[in-house]
Amino acid sequence: MTLAVLPGAVIRRRITEVSRRLSRCRQELQVAEEQLGHFSDSEADAHLRSLVSETPLADREFRDAARHAEAMASHRDRLRSEIAALEERLDELLDRLSSRRNP
Repeated sequence: MTLAVLPGAVIRRRITEVSRRLSRCRQELQVAEEQLGHFSDSEADAHLRSLVSETPLADREFRDAARHAEAMASHRDRLRSEIAALEERLDELLDRLSSRRNP
């Protein structure tokens, strides 16, 4: 069933579902950005320690910290993409609902 033939009640239900998902994703993005800040700080500290100490252990700790920061950055980027897609979907649903009310 395409959006063109959906009854208003179904469109409103989908708007509610998308809005809830969007809210959850925004909250998760906020947490991911905070964690990324922490991981980036840890990476910078580990990098400095590896430069100063020049030990294999410090180098490994730096690589681990960099890997964690990179993974969190990827997660954040996926969340941003999902939020953009959900916002687009919500706009489409709202446009469809509006056009049903104002033919």
